[in-house]
Amino acid sequence: MLLGTVLVLLLFSAAPASAHAALRGTDPDDGSVVQRAPRHLTLTFTESVGLLDDSFRVFGPDQRRVPTGEAQHADGRSDTARVALSGKLAQGTYTVAWRVVSADSHPVSGAFTFSVGKRSATTAQVDTGPDEDPLTGGLHDAARYLAYLAAALLVGTVAFALLCRPADTSPLRRPLVAAWWTLLGSTAVLLLLRAPYEAGAGPAAAFDLSALERTLTSRPGLALLARLAVLLLTAAFLLRLSGRRDHHQPVMRAAGATLAVALALTWAAAEHASAGIQVPVAMTSSVLHLVATGVWLGGLVALLLTLRRASVDALTEVVPRFSRIAFASVTVLAVTGLYQSWRGLGSLAALTGTSYGRLLLAKLVAVTALLLAAGYSRRWTARLATPAASVRTAVPERVAQPVGVGASAQAEEPGESGGSGASGATGDGGEPVEPHTPSGAPEPAPGLGEEDTRRRGLRRSVLVEVAVAAVVLLITTLLTTTLPGRAQAEAAQQPPAGALPPTTLVTVPFDTGASTGLLSGRGKVQVTLDPARVGDNGVQAIVFGSDTYLVVVPEVRITFTLPSRKVGPIDAELTDRGGYWSTNSVNLPLAGTWTMKTTVRVSDVDQVTVSKQVRIVP
Repeated sequence: MLLGTVLVLLLFSAAPASAHAALRGTDPDDGSVVQRAPRHLTLTFTESVGLLDDSFRVFGPDQRRVPTGEAQHADGRSDTARVALSGKLAQGTYTVAWRVVSADSHPVSGAFTFSVGKRSATTAQVDTGPDEDPLTGGLHDAARYLAYLAAALLVGTVAFALLCRPADTSPLRRPLVAAWWTLLGSTAVLLLLRAPYEAGAGPAAAFDLSALERTLTSRPGLALLARLAVLLLTAAFLLRLSGRRDHHQPVMRAAGATLAVALALTWAAAEHASAGIQVPVAMTSSVLHLVATGVWLGGLVALLLTLRRASVDALTEVVPRFSRIAFASVTVLAVTGLYQSWRGLGSLAALTGTSYGRLLLAKLVAVTALLLAAGYSRRWTARLATPAASVRTAVPERVAQPVGVGASAQAEEPGESGGSGASGATGDGGEPVEPHTPSGAPEPAPGLGEEDTRRRGLRRSVLVEVAVAAVVLLITTLLTTTLPGRAQAEAAQQPPAGALPPTTLVTVPFDTGASTGLLSGRGKVQVTLDPARVGDNGVQAIVFGSDTYLVVVPEVRITFTLPSRKVGPIDAELTDRGGYWSTNSVNLPLAGTWTMKTTVRVSDVDQVTVSKQVRIVP
């Protein structure tokens, strides 16, 4: 049971290896200093992205927005975004805020900086606007949750009616209608909110006709339109289903299965399964996962409603059928969930080290509770079905030998005297004799009260299952908007937007060949170059003796030369800070491999110069 729980922990989620695009690089590079103003800004991502009308916002050194052209893909590559810069750019630092839509339909955003000529002296932060409007995000997530819930109820109720074949399907009509209308309404809301959700704008932007037109031509918008079309076909199917007595025929089941698969495809084609590695396998797995989820969880609701009104005899046929169907659904969920688990997490460490993994752990707890409740329901199912078989075999024997007035004495074994047909309380042996049943009245089935008790027990356990299933679907909604663990690992391999490269630390050993005071003539200088980029850099030098203790020397001098471009030497002009030497303004104007010469003077006549190579990036 525990292994099955682990395998099914990804119930209803389909997270790919590369869901949510990660920024691979920028041109100009983040934090770089360029001598000439660039004509374009280009971003490269780990997967294909969709562009918005406001994908780029560029702010100048004065924090005012810089005019730009229309965002496009560079050289026709769908994993890039490019915008043209219009006008002449002044010297200083520019901030670029970007926002695109991942192939899995989720918007991603960030910011980076570059400088023209030299960096701005100001350190003021530029307000690039919110990443997401809270109201739009909340409404969008609520509509997604209702869509999942309604789809599960719709698929599961139809599957219950076609496969479990209850004699009375009237209790299922109201939930079917409610599920259909809820899915229709939530899909319409998602279609309207798509544009403001992508742009991070308020709900009022949903009524922008140009934005709505763009939504209708995007892949998420086309998927939502396809869902509306499938719902219209489903409505026709439900009308035909309710008007036919032969709705259990194979053709009706095939039609229902086709519509369920088509409905699941509207999720798989525009969300996590549509991006990353092994897309055909992932989409197939996602469709099977969604359909199996609906058959199981939606069927639980249908079973709960049937338990309230169906007779005990009818339940002995329906409940075991659903139990077998539920077991098959859980098997499908286990196989597809294991695959999606590997695809979404990427590593075992991501299970506890990422938000996605921690949500999966929470879902694991909920699914464990769901399976425990399902196991409890199976025990009630077995107890409900077993006595019914004995009742069906016992009742005909009693009916074949009706007991009339005074008939009990004639039916006794020889040697036993019958009692009065009217009173008939006991025979000669003190055994109780059953009272006479009037002609035409049904004889009460033995154990009927016990079966009612078992039916109520089954109904309570199924109700618990339904409640826990609602929690599972809620966590699923959160998972579909959370960066998967594998994607987070991929993003971590890229330099984060707005971050500077790591500080360069260079150790320079020296040997003057003479001893002066505490200094034996040997030691090392630890030189820190920050940020090791084109432009102004800070330099700090600390001198250690041979025994790794700090020593004071008369002078430390550092120069930089770029032999390939015949630049230098540039003197860092270090200042003695009382224990270490430093400066905050060494301008290294070009990228490349520089030669750093460190000179340590330990006395008026003893000094040594050591050369090291350092890399300066744009």
